Amino acid sequence: MGFRVSSLWKAPEVNPVNHKARLIPGLNPLNPYGRVFFISWIGFMVAFWSWYAFPPLLSVSIKEDLTLSQAEIANSNMLALTVTLIVRITAGSACDMFGPRWTFAVLLLLGALPTGLAGAVHDAAGLTILRSFIGILGGTFIPCQVWTTGFFDKNVVGTANALTAGLGNAGSGITYFAMPAIYDSLKYDRGLESRVAWRVAFVVPFVLIVAAALVMIFACPDSPTGKWSARRRMLDQQFAKRDAFITTVKQPKVEASEMATYATSEDKTDRVLRRTPGRRQDDHQTNDQDLLEAASWELVEKPTVEGSSSAVFSLPTLTLIVVYFSSFGAELAVNSFLGAYYLKNFPQLGQTGAGNWASMFGLFNAVLRPIGGMISDALYRSTGSLWGKKMLIHGLNFGMAAFLLVIGLLDPQSKALMFGLVFGLSFFLEASNGACFSLVPHVSPSSNGEPILDSPGDLIKQSAHTSTVSPGIITGVTGASGTLGGILFLLVVRYNLDDYAKSIWIIGVICIALNLAVIWIRPIPKGQLGGR
Repeated sequence: MGFRVSSLWKAPEVNPVNHKARLIPGLNPLNPYGRVFFISWIGFMVAFWSWYAFPPLLSVSIKEDLTLSQAEIANSNMLALTVTLIVRITAGSACDMFGPRWTFAVLLLLGALPTGLAGAVHDAAGLTILRSFIGILGGTFIPCQVWTTGFFDKNVVGTANALTAGLGNAGSGITYFAMPAIYDSLKYDRGLESRVAWRVAFVVPFVLIVAAALVMIFACPDSPTGKWSARRRMLDQQFAKRDAFITTVKQPKVEASEMATYATSEDKTDRVLRRTPGRRQDDHQTNDQDLLEAASWELVEKPTVEGSSSAVFSLPTLTLIVVYFSSFGAELAVNSFLGAYYLKNFPQLGQTGAGNWASMFGLFNAVLRPIGGMISDALYRSTGSLWGKKMLIHGLNFGMAAFLLVIGLLDPQSKALMFGLVFGLSFFLEASNGACFSLVPHVSPSSNGEPILDSPGDLIKQSAHTSTVSPGIITGVTGASGTLGGILFLLVVRYNLDDYAKSIWIIGVICIALNLAVIWIRPIPKGQLGGR
């Protein structure tokens, strides 16, 4: 399915079996698929803005007002991520139980409260406690990705996830630009004292977070099939459609029009289910992949202990954990000190100038993270194998590590060299994050174990016994691993204090070692339905 510009605002084609969109109407908020896409990234963006609103002002204004040491600043950075880690671990299960929309909205509202109370901070202990509670907002990444995964089909889910995450992550760049600008306006244009100006500046993200949460609650659906509480009924219907479709494709020569008519008999408004990309249109012979694809639709149920354990402790999930630990962990760590690093090497920039340049690192997410997802989806469409997606992630991780080593070992004193190297780092790092979450939706072992299939006949026998999956758990664990990476990498920074260059090259060495350790693992468990 080629890209058409009109698909950005037209109602998308919908898979008649799982009701997921096969295109992304990103410029059409009136369409439910477009609205969920829009609010997903907007909600995550304002959450990320507030989550990282302190670092741009910590180097000078807040540090001087609260008389903070470098160690106290590092401690507040780590504890903020620690709460995020806990929230991300639990948010996946919350999404499966209560739905990603409500999980998303509740986390936004919980994080908005400490954001609005930023003005109450008067010492290092208060700063650490407040930032810990603001860390709740970092957990919004999980419902953001689960919500998007639930609305977009496998042919575009990698791109959809990368776009929502990338545009949302751009909040880390916006905050480096916006918070110093708001502070300067309040101090120099409104005449507020510095100690008052930085506190009032936090009112802006507070208002935006509350507004996003209210729109999410009152204007968006839980899932393409309606309320989350009604998913049991829709689950039964999906099983019926899947089994009917498997029976249909078992016949050696089935016309596409007949197959589509049968599959859409319950809903005349659904569009025809397209053929597998890359397959010849005149080829009506059933093959193994047809049958595997027929049984691969996501059917989400309340998670069980057995199913969750099977998903979390599989080797493919370990791979996701390790690569996201490396790439997003490095991003969180660099975001925490990049403005201070620029200010140290180029003091003439000042707090606002250093913040403006540091904002570029986060803003690149809006383009580079989606590029990672798009390249990943393109590889999958062209090769039909998930190995392409997996090796892309490792390649990008190695590129990221190489730039970390170069920056750390050179410790550039030239602005042009420094900014050029940081752009190279952001390309590989942020594209890797997008590529990782393009693979995540594929790694969802069934709750009661995957049947090992040797032939299409085995699929027909086993299809009735295939259990449901819990994609929120995989997303939650993977997302949490990135936060854990940020915590441990900031621990490296904590003990190197303001020797940022040394911290950077140490992080690079760790990332290379971690990727080498898991590069041999299969992208999905052997025998999993719908994967190769």
